[in-house]
Amino acid sequence: MSAEPGLFPDLLSQPPSARIQQFRDFAVAHPLLVEAKDRLMEAITESAPNSLIIVFGPTGVGKTTLLSKVRQLLSTNIAPDVQVDPGHLPVVVIEATPPESGNFSWRAHFKRMLHAMNEPLIDYKRRFGPIDRGVQLITPYPNDRGLTADYHHAVEQALRYRRPKTVLIDEAQHLFALASGRRIEDQLNVLKSLANRSNTAHVLCGTYELLRTRNLSGQLSRRSIDIHFQRYDVAKASGRRTFARILQTFAAQMRFLQQPDLVNSWEYVYERSIGCVGILKDWLVRALATAVRASAPTLTPKYLEKHALSVSQCARLIEEATRGESQLHEDADALGQLRLRLGFPEPTHGSEKPATAKGDHPKQRYPGHRHPKRDIVGVTEAHDSDQTL
Repeated sequence: MSAEPGLFPDLLSQPPSARIQQFRDFAVAHPLLVEAKDRLMEAITESAPNSLIIVFGPTGVGKTTLLSKVRQLLSTNIAPDVQVDPGHLPVVVIEATPPESGNFSWRAHFKRMLHAMNEPLIDYKRRFGPIDRGVQLITPYPNDRGLTADYHHAVEQALRYRRPKTVLIDEAQHLFALASGRRIEDQLNVLKSLANRSNTAHVLCGTYELLRTRNLSGQLSRRSIDIHFQRYDVAKASGRRTFARILQTFAAQMRFLQQPDLVNSWEYVYERSIGCVGILKDWLVRALATAVRASAPTLTPKYLEKHALSVSQCARLIEEATRGESQLHEDADALGQLRLRLGFPEPTHGSEKPATAKGDHPKQRYPGHRHPKRDIVGVTEAHDSDQTL
């Protein structure tokens, strides 16, 4: 499939680095990304300001791209307010880093948040010292030790006065990297308290490891909103068609004399990306870089195979993805247990209808159950002694 004449007039004049960067910066607006973006924007703008919004999905599905798009939209929407009040922040974006010693460090996290908000004098957060001649002295801290509560308070005040619409935390599963004796609920309570006291929604975006945080308590369940960013399912015809269109879009963005035919190899491409557009994009960037530097006229299968994930890597990825997806499955038994706890009668084999005003239970028929009728009670009269009861 050749490129249209004049489609890339500056094709040969561009250096390899520019061609690679142009493709790296391109983000395809595929349906699952658009759906997740719309749900996340609705949750941020329409839910309570102190909500916890949890976005989870498989590794490489495109969560970082999602946050980047949401950040761009929020910045555009709040641009007029920022012009009036330059101290107003549209959004705060931070990546949670894995701990070095087994426990997540809130002190380091809060300090990075202050840097993300461009707060001044971060290393000199001050505590009121002794009183000298009626004036309370202010003493800077020499180091970070013991400053967790102070950094927490500084972040709370910064959020309160800078008024961002939300705090976006990427790789949020690292927040819950704990040593023995610590509880995940304690970590969530820190976030809940910060969101509540600063009146700022917090978005936790990460892998299926975030599912450990769901339904730890009734209060957290009420305050949190779940958004599942899925991968494309090859078992569904719609998923196969959409995945093929995504491949066509990516191929059209590659600056070659001859447009690559990725659709013809869609099964192999899906196999080595498990249906995750983020994995696919990173793979195509590596293959494109090799082909461009080799002055290849197009992206051939040999460049794809050179940079494809191994079978064992893909097996591990799909194992983690399917395990997470299975935890989200709610079967009829779970719904039945919920209804019984709520006090609903056992469902009939047919369609359920609410009980009528004449009784507390709907009419039910099970094998071995007789039709309702009035039984004879008491002692029969003498002339009825021969009647069989």
